[in-house]
Formats: sequence, C-alpha cells, structure tokens
Amino acid sequence: MIPRTLFTDEHQMFRDAARRFIAEEIVPFHGEWEKLGMVPRELWRRAGAAGLLCPNVPEEYGGPGADFLYNVVIAEELGRAGATGPGFTVHSDMVASYILGFGTDEQKKRWLPGMVSGDIVGALGLTEPVAGSDLKALRTRAVRAGDEYVINGQKTYISNGQLCDIVVLACKTDPEAGSKGVSLIVVEVDRKGFQRGRRLEKFGLKAQDTSELFFSDVHVPVGNRLGDEGAGFKMAMAKLAHERLIIAVNAVAVSEAVLEYTISYTRDRKVFGRSVAEFQNTRFKIAEYTSQVQGARVFVDRCIELALDNKLDSVDSAMVKMVTTELQCKVVDECLQFFGGYGYMLEYPISHAYIDSRIRRIAGGSSEVMREIVSRKIFQS
Repeated sequence: MIPRTLFTDEHQMFRDAARRFIAEEIVPFHGEWEKLGMVPRELWRRAGAAGLLCPNVPEEYGGPGADFLYNVVIAEELGRAGATGPGFTVHSDMVASYILGFGTDEQKKRWLPGMVSGDIVGALGLTEPVAGSDLKALRTRAVRAGDEYVINGQKTYISNGQLCDIVVLACKTDPEAGSKGVSLIVVEVDRKGFQRGRRLEKFGLKAQDTSELFFSDVHVPVGNRLGDEGAGFKMAMAKLAHERLIIAVNAVAVSEAVLEYTISYTRDRKVFGRSVAEFQNTRFKIAEYTSQVQGARVFVDRCIELALDNKLDSVDSAMVKMVTTELQCKVVDECLQFFGGYGYMLEYPISHAYIDSRIRRIAGGSSEVMREIVSRKIFQS
C-alpha cells in the first residue's frame, strides 16, 4: 500500500490516544446509546478533557492550537470504530469552524473555550423542511429591531439538536435579496422562544441525536451575527468545502475498516469445506475494492494537503465527497454479502456499517448536487 506521508510522530501519538479513548469510552456503550437515540452529555466533557474537541482552535481561545490534521485523525478513528453516535465532527469541523473563521475576537472568546472543553455543544442550523441543499430557499427570518434580531422559523435534520447549547443559524435577513439576503446568527438555546422539537427516528446513525428546532420570536443581539449581514450564503459555501472533505475522510476510513474485518471473516468462515477467502470471486472482489479504496485514499490525502494550504475549492471537495461516499456504500454492500445471513444481524459491525453509510450520499449535499457542481465547472470551460 502507498504510505501516508502527511502525519508526523506527534500525529501518530495523538491517533493512538484517540483510538484508546474511542475503544474505552465509546465502543462498549455505543449499542446502548443507539437504543437511547443519543450519547450522554458527560461524554462531551470527557472528550474535551482528552483533547478530541476542536483541536485546531488556537490557544488564545482555549484550544490546543494544533493543525487540521488532528481533526482528520479524529474523523478517521471515529469512522474506523463505527462510532457514529458522537457528533464531534459537526461540533468541531462545522460549528467551531464558522465561529473561528468568521467570528469577532469577542465571539471567539465567548464560545470557543466551552466548545473545546465540551461544556458547550454546537449545532449547525441550515436545513429546513423546504430547503435542504438549496440555502437560498430557506424561510427562517431574522428581522432587525434596534440592536436585536427577532427570529422566527424552523430547522430540521439538525445533528446535536437535543444536546446543543448554541446553534449557528442560517436566516433570511433580506428575503428579497436571494443569496445575498442570508445571514448567520449564533443562537443560544436558553433564549425565550427557542424550542427543541422531537428527536427524529432514523434507520441509521441511531446514537446520533437528530432533531427539529423551532424559533418563535427569539430575540438575539446583533452582536451574535457572524460576519456582515447578508454574507451568510458566501460563508456557508466557503465552509461546505471543509465539511465535505471531513465526510470524505470518514468515508474512506469506514471503507478501509470494513475491508479489514471482511478479510478476517472470510479467512475464518468455511463454505463447502473451504474458507470463503479461497474462492476466486471473494479474492477478486476484495482486490477490486481494496484498489479502489486505495485510490480514494490518495485523492483524499491530496485534498487534505490543499485544505492545509487553504486551496481546497468547491469543485474538488464535491468530487472527493461524491467519489468516496458512493464507494463507501458500494464497499459495505458488497462486503456484507460475504457474511451471508450473519451480515443481516445487528450483532455484526458490517450491518451497522451498511445502514449508517447510506446517509453519506445525502448529508453535506447529495451526490446529485455534487454532480451538478462538478458539471458546471466542466461545461463552463
């Protein structure tokens, strides 16, 4: 296999620590959390103490001041373990990323230290019942009233929705201005008029709380707005590239883990007096998907390099998200087949990988939207 050269010995030490934390603090309890529909709040504080939240936040805002590769390590190790319950990447790589990238010094000092420690859990409020991948169509309104905004609207499919303390909320501040009428406002959930809706029942990611959120005359200071009024759409487009890369990072890690334990299973499982691994179909399929995942890994690592240099654009991130998540779904489907009836039983990790993978072709922008982004680039040249 092609060696990875992105990571230093310090990154590897952090990976070992993250892997131990996940093995000891998450994996043994994940099944129970799937029944509950969320992880316990205390896990966030333990993860913060272990340095697994917002590692790239600078020291002046309470963070370790590490590079983005530490975030990558966390996403990979969660994927490798099948730990889909903790919404750490939403918190660290989406919510904190918006505040760090577009917040004022005062805003960063107000929210980021608590996000690093796990005392503040963040959620990202973009999706609405009628506005998924199309942010210009959102209906949540924020009307200026002196030094405040009055917010009314609804969000849905919000990860960390039941546990969050703050929501980076996409609102229409000027409904006549199209994409230039969208603003991002941080809403603390203890404000009057905010209400959590039901925890949504999903067929996958069962331990990750996903919710509806409602806003009824919620008064928020203008000082909670990130960046300029009307700049929200542009900011969201800038950060979506980062979000899609993290999804791709996780997708490849899941694919690699699934191949690893499928190879182990087929070596031990006997059919007609032979191990499943001895059949040519098994060996050829595993060789095919191992090669494809290796190719995806090289693509992802190149995109990580671009992100480290602030050169990752919307087209490359759309490409890598589309390729890796569709490959993930294909790999887990083909590998489940080697397990036969056992693959359909929830006691086997392959079944969880199968049901948890399907959302990856939707979340962060569907594969169809990714194709649209890529095709526009191709045909405009």
